[in-house]
Amino acid sequence: MERKRAEDFDQDLLILFDAYVHGDIDRRGFLDRAAKFAVGGMTAAMLLDALSPRFAEAQVVPKDDKRLKTEYLEFDSPQGSGKARGYLARPANASGKLPAVLVVHENRGLNPHIEDIARRLALDNFMAFAPDALFPLGGYPGDEDKARELFPKLDQPRIRQDFIAATHLLMKRPDSNGKVGVVGFCYGGAMANNLATLVPELQAAVPFYGSAPNSADVPKIKAALLIHFAQNDQRVNASFPPYEEALKANKIQYEAHTYPGTEHGFNNDTTPRFNPEAAKLAWTRTVEFFNKRLR
Repeated sequence: MERKRAEDFDQDLLILFDAYVHGDIDRRGFLDRAAKFAVGGMTAAMLLDALSPRFAEAQVVPKDDKRLKTEYLEFDSPQGSGKARGYLARPANASGKLPAVLVVHENRGLNPHIEDIARRLALDNFMAFAPDALFPLGGYPGDEDKARELFPKLDQPRIRQDFIAATHLLMKRPDSNGKVGVVGFCYGGAMANNLATLVPELQAAVPFYGSAPNSADVPKIKAALLIHFAQNDQRVNASFPPYEEALKANKIQYEAHTYPGTEHGFNNDTTPRFNPEAAKLAWTRTVEFFNKRLR
């Protein structure tokens, strides 16, 4: 059966789903409110299923792709959770030191989609490392609802320190060229913005539909920024005008793109909010940006 696209759903239903994904309403709240959109033999539960991720169907790079070396890596984070863990992907026959990219997931932890993103970057000749913010609570539980329930229980200042530790780990690895960028999506987009204010050695940050950092911290940014927005994403987009003002005032290198007709999450090819045309353009820009800034 062909996968539905965002335009197959009522915009108010997509806004409702966005609220559910970000924990503003629970599953029952979504199903109750989605009932009015359930027509033509559909139920609210069927609508939720249609909007939910399909990891296996959307996988681009197989887990056992022989062109790559992948492993789970624990690392020390003394200022954060003590111990943290992530997924490392590298080209199998890399010659010389590699530029590194930190990959930051959405608000569900290190799910199969984010591991796939890391593998895609590795095929583009980067060392990609995707930490799991949920590691202190047992790691990604294999279920998106359970992951969403765990997320608010995290100590966010500690988790930020875990991502800072991961960035420094990549800078210091002997197989790294010492240059590190970060790409993040949704929660990870906000984390990418924040890491740019927290890690002066960071070379490049690419937030996908991520909320802006505190404007007072923007002068600390040394990285170049490539910022991707979805058009139909008022919640995130509302934070950009003061951020852009601060970027301009502090002469920080940035470019920002808003992709017409897209929803929050348009790069995530596991759900109907995926927009293939916008995702391809945004990803091409991202890889070119990292090639320019990190090599």
